[in-house]
Amino acid sequence: QVHLVESGGGLVQPGGSLRLSCVASGTIYVLYSMSWYRQVPGKQRELIAVHNTGGTAVPAGANYADSVKGRFTVTRDNTQVYLQMTNLKPEDTGVYYCNAALRGSEGVRDYWGQGTQVTVSS
Repeated sequence: QVHLVESGGGLVQPGGSLRLSCVASGTIYVLYSMSWYRQVPGKQRELIAVHNTGGTAVPAGANYADSVKGRFTVTRDNTQVYLQMTNLKPEDTGVYYCNAALRGSEGVRDYWGQGTQVTVSS
């Protein structure tokens, strides 16, 4: 069993910054990627940043949704992933979820954190 725990959400004014953190714990044989998703009420969960480890055919490195390019940076340290968010906009408001794609004791599957709320408002 693998558990993901996010932290770092909160209320911030437009133009401000926040740093989200997510740590994965448990039995992990191969980590393929760690990602951040955002969900707002009435809409599907949206992939906004992914950090690939290079453990598959996908090259190692980071990729971003167009809406956050140049403002958000995803980094990873072993089984911890961070999302540095700058120049935040009201449309960045939502619940941010951490995802890990990996091979563990339950085979190859995705795991999700519980989510952390980010609110951008003046």
